[in-house]
Amino acid sequence: MFKTLFGIGGPKVDLREKIAQGATIVDVRSADEFRSGHVSGSINIPLDRLQGQLKKIDKSKPVITCCRSGARSGMAVDVLKRAGFDVYNGGPWTSVNYLK
Repeated sequence: MFKTLFGIGGPKVDLREKIAQGATIVDVRSADEFRSGHVSGSINIPLDRLQGQLKKIDKSKPVITCCRSGARSGMAVDVLKRAGFDVYNGGPWTSVNYLK
């Protein structure tokens, strides 16, 4: 159950392929963290503001969330899935940046 709860061992998704398909990358760190470095072309919506800013994200494209370590981006996945988005946790922004 623990593995299922945190998505560990679930189906693997090729995030590089999702990026090639035009996925929107949403960085859920604070504005200051985002300014210190981020994935080119990503949008910054801090996790605590995500629910109120869903209209800024194109629902017709896959979404990849990222943050500093992967914890906040995991929480963002839950918010976005409940809102009907096709969303994936990219984990640390540096890992997503490497894929791009």
